Amino acid sequence: MKSRDTLIRLKRFQVDEKRRRVAQIEMMIAEFDRMAADLDREIAAEEQKAGITDPNHFAYPTYARAAAQRRDNLRMSAQNLHAQLDDAKAELGEAFEELKRAESLEDRERTSERTLDPAISQIGQARAMRATA
Repeated sequence: MKSRDTLIRLKRFQVDEKRRRVAQIEMMIAEFDRMAADLDREIAAEEQKAGITDPNHFAYPTYARAAAQRRDNLRMSAQNLHAQLDDAKAELGEAFEELKRAESLEDRERTSERTLDPAISQIGQARAMRATA
């Protein structure tokens, strides 16, 4: 019984850990998206200030070019994080299923103990009566 309780606690911890990982990845993706949007606004402002929107133009602002590269890197990182998020969600689902299996085993064990307890006590009483007779 104790080992089963320990197993369930371990499984709950693993599920919580996987949930934290999913939440952390989601927050990182949101932060990268926010930073990319900020860079988009800065690039647009820089292009408007220079009056040049073609990145291939020789007088295109250097800051806008660097900001565009940074924005593209952030978007690629966010895409990579989406792949990691999918994996983390799959791991969370597996951990949750393992927890449910462990809990259902615990419930079955408790149910079987409840049905066996009256029978065991009746057997014990019958033996005690025979011993005194």
